Amino acid sequence: MAEVLLKDIDKVYPGNVKVVFKNNIEVKDKEFVVFVGPSGCGKSTTLRMIAGLEDITAGDLFIDGVRMNDVAPKDRDIAMVFQNYALYPHMTVFDNMAFGLKIRKFSKEEIKKRVDDAAGILHIENLLDRKPKALSGGQRQRVAMGRAIVRKPKVFLFDEPLSNLDAKLRVTMRAEISRLHQRLQTTMIYVTHDQVEAMTMADKIVVMYNGHIQQIASPLELYNNPANKFVAGFIGSPPMNFINVKIVEEGGKIVAKHNDFTITPTAKQQAALKSYVGKEVIFGIRPEDIYEDNSSSDRIKATIDVVEPLGADQHLYLSTSDGSQLIARVDPKVVCKPGEVKELAVSVEKSHYFDPVPSVSSTGKSEEKCIV
Repeated sequence: MAEVLLKDIDKVYPGNVKVVFKNNIEVKDKEFVVFVGPSGCGKSTTLRMIAGLEDITAGDLFIDGVRMNDVAPKDRDIAMVFQNYALYPHMTVFDNMAFGLKIRKFSKEEIKKRVDDAAGILHIENLLDRKPKALSGGQRQRVAMGRAIVRKPKVFLFDEPLSNLDAKLRVTMRAEISRLHQRLQTTMIYVTHDQVEAMTMADKIVVMYNGHIQQIASPLELYNNPANKFVAGFIGSPPMNFINVKIVEEGGKIVAKHNDFTITPTAKQQAALKSYVGKEVIFGIRPEDIYEDNSSSDRIKATIDVVEPLGADQHLYLSTSDGSQLIARVDPKVVCKPGEVKELAVSVEKSHYFDPVPSVSSTGKSEEKCIV
């Protein structure tokens, strides 16, 4: 068992600078959980509190049911992989991986077995005699992970481990870490600002912003049912489009009106929007849910600013008459050119509506909630 539980965790720095507010997170045994959010949202601070590298101001941290607030980092049975790898430059790869075991007085035979096993898992057996300066960024990252694996900890912690790698290598290492989790079957907590990493790797994602947890859910749940406008805009690439519309009643139906077009919500959406008649709300639609279909009655009208051909599809950057910016992901066969006014259909059943007036919780969390 290696369950991690955070209960009402606060972090306050001197000068009453609050960076984490009443965070409650449950990481189940063998689960891969990703903390994601923009820089400064508190995700790395939360990870460092789990590791014991930052003191917890208030709340309780449990690992396997044992309260860890006052337990030294070395006694928490966790291993951490850092962004800058933190390898000893004067030591070989073998010695870097073996160092923690030597400190703990493991036998030479056990150390060799563990290092060889980890090197085999990570395909770095031929690098054990080299020093870090002779390694590429990806190889150094594997060594850092190997140093964690040999410990056989209850929990692995990763603090933005791929941010120093180039784009192609990041994709490769994402798959490597996912395979590592499947093979080791252990609990992993991973911090990143990259929502693509979060979506492709996690069993469960914790979305953070300004020190507050915005939503905790599986990748698909976050994508399809965001709790608020921040989550909707942060998860997904390209991000969700947002357009201000007015909710009005026409001919017994509730519709969303814009200067350039009118959209008829689904029956479920109409029921949820009934109390917003006469008010402005935010209409949200993902780029892939905007497409060419001249037979659809629910279409948006906008001017094409930029066309980005990507092979399998193309991205259209558009502007409405009120200055709203949109991105549509359409079939590459659709003929488009900058300056053209285009009417594109929208998948109404996949759209969302958000309250433009933020609600504020007792902890100070402010959010533009998803109405439906």
